[in-house]
Amino acid sequence: MEAAFVGAGTTVDKGENARLSSFVGAIAIADLVKTTLGPKGMDKILQRISEHDQSISVTNDGATILKSVNIDNAAAKVLVDIAKVQ
Repeated sequence: MEAAFVGAGTTVDKGENARLSSFVGAIAIADLVKTTLGPKGMDKILQRISEHDQSISVTNDGATILKSVNIDNAAAKVLVDIAKVQ
């Protein structure tokens, strides 16, 4: 049944491994944006890595930072989607 929903080359974590993976993803996202919060929040320098677009931007907006980062962790993607909606 599971094979109908999962593409080729995809790994499936269950149980403790899935919980730890979600925890690690959430911690990584929190570490990425926590220095931008508060009255002494620091700016982040974002540089696009592309042949056609090598622009640089400076921001302390967590949603902007999360939009520009490629994420492969499922739990982290949920957090990024929540930040995009707000």
